[in-house]
Amino acid sequence: MQKLSRRQNENLKKIKNVIHSSLEEAINSLQETATAKFNESVELHANLNIDPKYADQQLRTTVTLPHGVGKSMCIAVLTNEANFNEAKKGGADIIGSQDLIDEISQGNINFDLLIATPDMMPKLAKLGRVLGPKGLMPSPKSGTVSTSLPETLSEFKKGKFEYKADKTGVVHVSFGKANFSKNQLIENLTSLYQSIEQNRPSGVKGKYFKSIFICTSMGPSIQLELNALSSTSLVD
Repeated sequence: MQKLSRRQNENLKKIKNVIHSSLEEAINSLQETATAKFNESVELHANLNIDPKYADQQLRTTVTLPHGVGKSMCIAVLTNEANFNEAKKGGADIIGSQDLIDEISQGNINFDLLIATPDMMPKLAKLGRVLGPKGLMPSPKSGTVSTSLPETLSEFKKGKFEYKADKTGVVHVSFGKANFSKNQLIENLTSLYQSIEQNRPSGVKGKYFKSIFICTSMGPSIQLELNALSSTSLVD
């Protein structure tokens, strides 16, 4: 069994046997356990009462957090040459047509998000096995298949991103960085929670959330009471 470091042991003592009913206290604990030598990401892990193998119990949507997630995104646009100037003006980092498809098929994926125009989707079908597992396959539901490139690029450049529940019904998603202010983290987490709540799958019966945890990328899990996010007051 691997021995825990002193830092890990000290962090575990700070949150041992504590389930936070106050979002402010939970964020305080989150930042107190952000003791790595780099600016850690902060994450939400929500276990939902869904079974994604059923079409009416799947969760896949997009959200734009008030303060972003503290990460710049490299966006690629797959479209025909007539739209290249439009994509460039919209702020796309990579623009291509068949040449971009060839790059992807060779395993050269140098972007965080792929946006495609509808006319290019049939050509992407064969790359589902490459893009699908990485969560990069464009889809109308996620807003990454678009006929309005400037508007779509603007939204994603401002911090819009896609998230989904995994095959066990758990949502794992970053909602900022440890050096964000408490208010910023509270507002981001509240917006993310509301997005999950508002996109409740139609097939869900009874209680939706099973458990909610937050953590830093190198810190311990901090559990929240299920009603901790229902009413939130901001700190100064």
